Parts: sequence; structure tokens; C-alpha cells
Amino acid sequence: MLHVVDSFGRIGEENAFAVLARATELQRQGKDIINLGIGQPDFATPEHIVEAAIKALRDGHHGYTPATGILPLREAVSADLHKRFGVDVSPELVLIVPGGKVTMFMAILMFGEPGAEIMYPDPGFPIYRSMIEFTGAKAVPVPIREENGFAFSAEETLALITPKTRLLIVNSPANPTGGVTPKEEIDKLVAGLAAHPDVAIMSDEIYGQMTYDGLEHRTLLAYPEIRDRLILLDGWSKTYAMTGWRMGYSVWPKPLYEAARKLAVNSYSCVNASAQFAGLAALTGPQDAVHAMVAEFDRRRKIVVDGLNKLPGVSAATPKGAFYAFPNISKTGWKAKPLASALLEETGVATIGGPDFGVYGEGYIRLSYANSAENILRALERMGEFLATRKAA
Repeated sequence: MLHVVDSFGRIGEENAFAVLARATELQRQGKDIINLGIGQPDFATPEHIVEAAIKALRDGHHGYTPATGILPLREAVSADLHKRFGVDVSPELVLIVPGGKVTMFMAILMFGEPGAEIMYPDPGFPIYRSMIEFTGAKAVPVPIREENGFAFSAEETLALITPKTRLLIVNSPANPTGGVTPKEEIDKLVAGLAAHPDVAIMSDEIYGQMTYDGLEHRTLLAYPEIRDRLILLDGWSKTYAMTGWRMGYSVWPKPLYEAARKLAVNSYSCVNASAQFAGLAALTGPQDAVHAMVAEFDRRRKIVVDGLNKLPGVSAATPKGAFYAFPNISKTGWKAKPLASALLEETGVATIGGPDFGVYGEGYIRLSYANSAENILRALERMGEFLATRKAA
């Protein structure tokens, strides 16, 4: 009998892909499906970005690149961070990676081992916990509460740090809640981390350009006192509607960069060459498409929140970032995952049950409003009819 190492028994997954697969199968059977489950923009990648990739291929960029990414792209990342946040980042500390998950993988592998503790937001992106448990480290959930506007509490977070804590993962704007942590709370967290100099921080800022109501994203790169232990996760997938291009980047503290580079060499060698030229065009070209996309998400956000709050037993806080709503369904009488499953099977509306994002996700479901306003309105109508007529089993 083949023996796979025990750590693979602890690895989880991202259930949004399982829901997508089931929705696709139902669609194949002829059912009308409205997918509010998967977290990807429903916009095409802007044309000038696509053309840059095509040109790169025609120009002969068919071979390996440096494992860290082509220098012009790393320089463009540095320039973009300076333009948006006024921070100075050396291109020599930027690593181009095939999607945001790779940065999580690397950071958690560096700090996770039996006996260590890694803190992560809950509800939060499911791969955090999956990878932590894979390494054998103890996954310590940081509660993300509706009463805090789905922002993390600095006080509660700091209270969970122990001598075994190696890494703290933070995410704002957040998946799955759409929460944005205000500057004052981030200030308190950074001040409190001064008492824990051995704790590294990974800041997942992949939705950093998607904030609403006049809020500005606050990057942790703006705090020089933690730069020597801060790992930034960002990329192109959400901002430029490039999920399938697998383009991400990370910024590493100097002591960790070489280890990250070696992981790149040992795992994927380098990122697709033509995709890197597309990423360069995205950062250096016009940003009109980004602004238009965010404006449309904002419009849909208002439709979603208004509609959800009219459904029987449902209340929805207004998300301040990303493109997700995380409505409270506890008064419907349904548990979250059975409700999400019934909505898909019986009404053709795909959503994700809150427990797929952590133990604190019960009582909620996640809806992505990266779908058309017309489809969102149709989905809300179906959900309303279902909740008015179907009681929980």
C-alpha cells in the first residue's frame, strides 16, 4: 500500500471551487444557475494588458525568467507602491509569484512546524488555516466580528499572542466579509506588536484597491517599525480582472527574501514570461478600467445590501471593501451550509456557507457581487421566495 505522509491528511481546500464545480454540473444539466459563489471579477482583462502578453510572445519571450521575476516588473511594483502609498520598496525585495496563494504558502511554510502557533482571521480565506494545519503548527483563529464592522480588534488580536506565536496573518479589505480595518485599529496593533518582536506579520492586501464610501486602504508597509518582519501579499487577480493569469507579488523583509527565492526555484522556477509583461502593462498603463470596475462593484454593493436586508430573517452589514457581502442568516432558522446547499440545488443560486471560512462563520453566508446587477436582482428574488416558503429541515 502506498503511504502518503500524514500532513496530507490535515490539508483542507477552498470550498468555493467545489461549489463552482457543482454549479457547473447543474448548468450542464440545463438548470439556470446564478453564481454568487466564486470570487472573481466578471469583467474581461483590459485589452492593453492582453495585447502586451501577445506582443511578448511575438517578441520571443518564450524562455525562463529570473525566479524573482523580470526586473522591469519588480521596478514597476515598487513604483506603484510608492505612487499609491508613498512608501519606498526596493525592487530587490519584490518577488513575482504565480498568484496570491503562493505567498501564503511560502510564509506559512517558513514559520509553521509542530509546537509553533500561527494566527489567522476567522472568518477568513480558508487556505490560511489549511496551510497552517498542513505544516503541523497550531492554527489560532482571530475572531472577526460583525459588531466590529468585520474589522479585526487590535486588543483581541494582541491578547492571543503567546510565546509560541511565530506568524500573524491579517487581511483588510477582507474576504469573505468585505470588512475594512480602520487606521486607528491598525495603529494600535502595530504599537502592541512592539512587545512581540519575534512575531512575523503577513498582510494580505489583495483587495487593497477595492474600498468604498471614501475609505482609503491602509497598507502595513506604511509602518517602518515592522518592515523588518512584514510580508506583503498583493497581485493582479482582483484589481485587473486577471484571476486566470496567475499573477501575484510579495514584498519580503531582507532576512527572508533569500528563503522565498529558494522556494520559488524549488517549486515553480519562474512565473510565465508573457504574463509578466502583461502585469507590467497593467501597472504602467491606464487605470481607467480599474476605476470603472470598482465603481460598478460599488453600485452592485448597494443593490445587494438593500436586497438582502429585505429578505425574511436576513440582515446584512454594508461591506466597505472587496466584492463580497456576508449576511447574517441566523434568524432564518437555517444553518449556513445547509442553506447554501439548498439555495443552489433548489433555486439555482450559488453562495458559500460561512463555516467554510472558519468556526466563527456559522450564521452567515457569503455572496460575491462580481456578477451583473440583473443577475444579482434575480438571485435575490429567488432567495426571497425560498426563505418565505421553505423552513429549515
